[in-house]
Amino acid sequence: MANTYTQCYVHVVFAPKNREALIKKEWKDDLEKYITGIVQNNSHKLLAIYAMENHVHILIGYNVNQLIPELVEEIKTSSNAWVNQNRFSKFKFEWQLGYGAFTHSKSQIDSVVKYILNQENHHKKKSFREEYLEILAKNDINYNEAYLFDFFD
Repeated sequence: MANTYTQCYVHVVFAPKNREALIKKEWKDDLEKYITGIVQNNSHKLLAIYAMENHVHILIGYNVNQLIPELVEEIKTSSNAWVNQNRFSKFKFEWQLGYGAFTHSKSQIDSVVKYILNQENHHKKKSFREEYLEILAKNDINYNEAYLFDFFD
């Protein structure tokens, strides 16, 4: 549509089923590249991605022509099949239901990118549960404990 302009940045977080540490260092870079391809093939701009052993953070320049739930479903469904087809895990790999999606302003992008890329050091001090609850609090999101990720820290 003429004269329509958007600028949206979305930070997405999701985890393997049962929050198991199934994402191994040997193939995490390949998983990040695969997810990057999905994001880009859906006309979004990947700004940062980091896969920890038990969760993934993605920051995208979001194309508003696709619903966030559709994008996340495609990322999770396609990457799930890819991990299993390549037999990267000796267990059946699945993503946990649900995800977190948080918006950011352009002025926050550099700090969010640094935050995502510094996940390994960050988690030496803080568990994923602590991190996720902090993100929810910072975004003033009311939540029901029963519907959070299954945390097994």
